[in-house]
Amino acid sequence: MSTTNGTIVPPAKVDFSSDQEIRWCPGCGDYSILKQVQTLLEQSGKKKEDVVFISGIGCSSRFPYYLDTYGLHGIHGRAPAIVSGLRSVRPELSVWMITGDGDALSIGGNHFIHLLRRNVDVNVLLFNNEIYGLTKGQYSPTSPEGSVTRSTPMGSTDHPFNPLALVKGADGTFIARSMDRDPKHMREVLARADAHRGTSLVEIYQNCNVFNDGAFEVFTEKASKPLHTIFVEHGKPLTFANGTRGIKLNGMTPVIVDTYAGGTSLDDLWIHDERDPYKASILVRLFDDPRLEGAMPRPFGVFYVNDRPTHEAKLTAQVALAKEKKGAGDLDALLKGEHTWTIG
Repeated sequence: MSTTNGTIVPPAKVDFSSDQEIRWCPGCGDYSILKQVQTLLEQSGKKKEDVVFISGIGCSSRFPYYLDTYGLHGIHGRAPAIVSGLRSVRPELSVWMITGDGDALSIGGNHFIHLLRRNVDVNVLLFNNEIYGLTKGQYSPTSPEGSVTRSTPMGSTDHPFNPLALVKGADGTFIARSMDRDPKHMREVLARADAHRGTSLVEIYQNCNVFNDGAFEVFTEKASKPLHTIFVEHGKPLTFANGTRGIKLNGMTPVIVDTYAGGTSLDDLWIHDERDPYKASILVRLFDDPRLEGAMPRPFGVFYVNDRPTHEAKLTAQVALAKEKKGAGDLDALLKGEHTWTIG
């Protein structure tokens, strides 16, 4: 904001679209995600030179080309290392990491979990289409067991990752899920992620209409969406099916109940608390708990938020403390250490 003669003048809208030809397949869900990110940046008041997009390898990782900001198209699975280094030396920048289920959870798995535990202040968008798209349709770490793909013609025998359960296990401080075909919800979740200080992880269900078309159709189609999705909001009960059903906790086990015609009161339902780490652990497992398989709707929204100090804040404080100490920066003293002895 600026002022002119005492009048507040909002910042001019900045167009974050680049002049590059977008090379995704027609109908790809990536287009929707790109549009919502561009819209969010345009509404944020950020300057182009203060925003950086880093990616690894995959269809999603072409993202930096299509935004008129600083950016770097990295190598497979190594984007977390790049963003960690960048945030460590330029903590004033708005840093975004674009990755996919293959890039982040396969070759990049180790880098990914350490980014989360360190809580580097970066917005991570994990495009999950349950397939390798760029390399033409092999199964990925999130492909359901039994998936028939070009690399698993008789069906995958691998147990898939649950990305958000992995993030929770790595002590991620912002955990959320949205989908490419619900742009309004996606934009709201992205805004929350951008406001969070720490590693914000948003899993986005993204349709690959060439190699895995319809993987998330049950969650996006008008006829099936009400029964198969549940949108969680902090402080509100977990309801779905147009409010006629809800989820109640029986101890720590979720159960579906009716909320109409004398059914369970809304006050007795599970009230979502995005600060509760224990309920968040149940929520991220809601669709793959074998006791609940096929029964529970898929949750979307912000699951968990934790205000933990960021990696770069602690690093900066440590560097400042080191400068105050006598002998700071003395490599010989560091190598010599504090415990020495003389052999006579």
